[in-house]
Amino acid sequence: MGRTGAPFYRAFREMGRVIRTITLLRYLSEPSLREQITAVTNKAEAFHGFADWLMIGGALIGHNDPNHQERVVKFNELIANCAIYSTALDITDIANQLAAEGYPIDRDDLATITPYIQHTIRRIGDLILNLTPPEQAPATRLDLEPRVLFAPVGAR
Repeated sequence: MGRTGAPFYRAFREMGRVIRTITLLRYLSEPSLREQITAVTNKAEAFHGFADWLMIGGALIGHNDPNHQERVVKFNELIANCAIYSTALDITDIANQLAAEGYPIDRDDLATITPYIQHTIRRIGDLILNLTPPEQAPATRLDLEPRVLFAPVGAR
């Protein structure tokens, strides 16, 4: 780097240090920021743990080709996202069915249900791929009215 670029480099380096220090001080002094960062970190870790569990053959990518490694990682994340989507559809169907039967559905209860369910997935076994489109589009949203969400427990 020439003499003209060095002052800009030093200025940006110091600005980065100031921003990191301010962020660290905010993290230490604001419990709500710590909770938010922890929640986001936990979600990311849960996804990666689920994707690692789905990885057939283990987490080791036995190839030195970067393009091959990238394809393996992307395919693994695609499989994880498909499994999560399928599980979320199942959860949505069940919640809609319970609401239709008159059971109250609480948003806080729904928020605790994870789509990272492993016991319903057969990683190795009789895997059947059915490419026929479904007759009916899956319900991708909860059709719950406020009276159903917050109905008293005894009004079933």
